[in-house]
Amino acid sequence: MVEFAGWEMPVEYTGITQEHLAVRSAAGLFDVSHMGEIEIAGKDAPAAIQAIFCNDASKLQPGQAQYSAILTDQHTFVDDVLVYCLRRDHFLVVVNAGNVVKDYNWIAERLTGYGDAVAMDATSRYALLAVQGPASAEIVQPLTGVDLGSLKYYSFATGEFANVRGTISRTGYTGEDGFEIFVPPQQADQLWKAILQSGQPLGLLPCGLGARDTLRLEAGMRLYGNDIDETTTVLEADLGWILAHERREQLSALPPSRKLVGFELVDPGIARHGYDVYVGGAASGKVTSGTQTPTIKKSIGMAYLPVAHTAPGSEFEIDIRGRRAKARVVQLPFYKRSK
Repeated sequence: MVEFAGWEMPVEYTGITQEHLAVRSAAGLFDVSHMGEIEIAGKDAPAAIQAIFCNDASKLQPGQAQYSAILTDQHTFVDDVLVYCLRRDHFLVVVNAGNVVKDYNWIAERLTGYGDAVAMDATSRYALLAVQGPASAEIVQPLTGVDLGSLKYYSFATGEFANVRGTISRTGYTGEDGFEIFVPPQQADQLWKAILQSGQPLGLLPCGLGARDTLRLEAGMRLYGNDIDETTTVLEADLGWILAHERREQLSALPPSRKLVGFELVDPGIARHGYDVYVGGAASGKVTSGTQTPTIKKSIGMAYLPVAHTAPGSEFEIDIRGRRAKARVVQLPFYKRSK
């Protein structure tokens, strides 16, 4: 157990590798109740959402969710978020655990320009459990009347789950099919135990932060505070696809000088977060994420490189405890599940 954003969180239950492989082959159960939730409602909420977040929220219908971000005036990340359209005038925004207060204040300040729109920090109203892996639907379906087969990626529905009222979305942070279930905190343990009981015959394991990190890295998913933050722009992070069309048009005239890439080590070693990166012998940044992954069994990571050196196959060096190790740019994601 470790302290994480004010929460006491499990790094692992039975072992990071074992938990990671369970998610890839069967399923894993994560308690991600540390994530924050902010609700925004009112007649002017749709216009406020469209202005405050970078993706095109006008496309969202009730029952749909969207990956988006809050950006500064310099197009850098205040946070990356998920926006859920509960009703046309009511939205739920899931934010990173360490950013709840910052995000709420940022949103509330900008809502003053909208007559009928209000924000509420609703984090204490929600616990969030994630079931991830190819067996997820088979595990969760017996616990609910919601037809999970009809639930499309990035959509959600409400219902009962092991006799607990909640909301389920087909979303996740592992690169696998899976679900995230919002329930009242007082009943989270009831649902946790029911999911464990349903999933154990199919190979489900409880999973901690360690496996969550290795899984998301294999899937090429950015981590706020490592791969993206208030010093990195959305184009540098190669996330231009989350920009609404008009924002993308504005930024197209400002091409970035560096870009986030995936890499694998050619030489032995493991490249960790913060290790120095060298291109042509010159210091060019740091590793933002890195590990030895259980699925593809390679030392992989992400780093920002000068745009001229970001083509797949380009080579550079990483300082691993005083030794320069050769690395090669590869296409993201490192791992893609078969459909």
